[in-house]
Amino acid sequence: MMTELLREALRESDSLRAVARATGVHQPNLSRFLAEKGSLRLDKADALARFFGFRVTRPPRRAKKGGK
Repeated sequence: MMTELLREALRESDSLRAVARATGVHQPNLSRFLAEKGSLRLDKADALARFFGFRVTRPPRRAKKGGK
C-alpha cells in the first residue's frame, strides 16, 4: 500500500535527481525502488513520505469490553 503510493508519487515527480537531493535518498536507490528491483529502508521511506506530504493516521482504538 505505502510502497505503491510512494512509487506513484515518484513517477509523477519532475525529477528523481531533485527528489534525491531534497530527501537524502540516493538516486540509484530511487530508481531501483521505482523499477521494483529493490526496497527502501524505513527511514528513507519516511523521508520520501514527508517530501511528498503524506500523512499516516491511525484509527481510534476501540474500547475494550468491560469499559477498561
